[in-house]
Amino acid sequence: METHPHSDVTALAPDSEEQVKRLLAEVEQRAPGEAMKLLSKESDTLIAQVLALHNPYMALAILLRFKEGRRTAIMEAAPADRREQWTRNQAYPEGSVGRLMERPVAVFATDITVREVVEQLRELVKQAFITYGYMTDRDGKLLGVIVMRDLLLAEPTERLRSVMQPDPFSLAPSLSVADAMRAVLHRHYPVYPVCDEDGRLIGLVRGYVLFEEHTIKITAQPGRMVGVDEEERLTTPWWRSFRFRHPWLQLNLLTAFVAAAVVGLFEETIDKVVVLAVFLPVLAGQSGNTGCQALAVTLRGMTLGELKKGTEKRLVTKEAGLGLLNGTLVGITAGLGMFFYATSQHHPAAAMLALVVFSAMIGSCLISGVSGALVPMTLKKLGADPATASSIFLTTATDVASMGLFLWLATKLVL
Repeated sequence: METHPHSDVTALAPDSEEQVKRLLAEVEQRAPGEAMKLLSKESDTLIAQVLALHNPYMALAILLRFKEGRRTAIMEAAPADRREQWTRNQAYPEGSVGRLMERPVAVFATDITVREVVEQLRELVKQAFITYGYMTDRDGKLLGVIVMRDLLLAEPTERLRSVMQPDPFSLAPSLSVADAMRAVLHRHYPVYPVCDEDGRLIGLVRGYVLFEEHTIKITAQPGRMVGVDEEERLTTPWWRSFRFRHPWLQLNLLTAFVAAAVVGLFEETIDKVVVLAVFLPVLAGQSGNTGCQALAVTLRGMTLGELKKGTEKRLVTKEAGLGLLNGTLVGITAGLGMFFYATSQHHPAAAMLALVVFSAMIGSCLISGVSGALVPMTLKKLGADPATASSIFLTTATDVASMGLFLWLATKLVL
């Protein structure tokens, strides 16, 4: 059984219950850095009370944003059990199950009776939200889980060992949130025990906290693809949003110059065949969409753990095949569009221009599909977040490939 993070504000003896609730509501809508700034002007005691009621992972993330001296003062003002758990959770990597843990409460020995457990629970429910009980041996190793229904129906004189569910499922504290989500996919429990490598019960993770943290990570992914920082929220001040976004826009501009330089190499071709300029955005847009489709599927596979070692080649081959097939079909449509447009402009090489568009569309969609799979895999191999600015790098690759191939073919076949 465990302490519910939102169960009882008054249990922490706040200076003002309403003030704590108001601050908690505001903090829950902010990223850790912004939440720290909001709380920094409050007293250490009030901050400790708010963080004690917050999601344990986010509470720790906010706490770690404070300077060491202030952080120590806040922890000393917090209840002993919270302070102990925050200290323990810091030892685990960011994004791991260990950062989400709460202190296990209502842990019982093997020789206790049902009657004794019930008596203890009557006191524990006054300070904690009870879901399950846990039985451990003298070394703290988890032996079983006690479900309230089984406890209710058992004889008072029965030993707890006969009531518990043996060999319970548990999570390791070093497990990443993404891996934990895959592990609990078919185990929809409200609470999961967390055990160390020796099987000792060291904490509890609530199902909603696990899902909430995973949801935050997933919703941040589209933003990271275009350079939006994970910490930016709707409540983020405009100057912080500007600081988060602008560097990536400068990078995007730099990569756009690369694509522009490719077009500049064929300036003479465009001057002689002006109709080519009309179809440059068509090629770039179509190949860009093809690449983004491959990118989205690849990132999803990475998030769900479907992209395992040794399957990369199969994925790239699949995306190359899809790019080839899609490029052929849209290339026919685009080629016909070029033919009718060039004919309306009375261009003598309308048929050859249509062939150029058709060929360039096939080649650019093929390259874009492969790039959409390779960009996130390359970023991951380099140790970076595969979603970080992946869209910017992909756009550069698809623009250079589509416009460069289009203009090169036009130079060779039309001029």
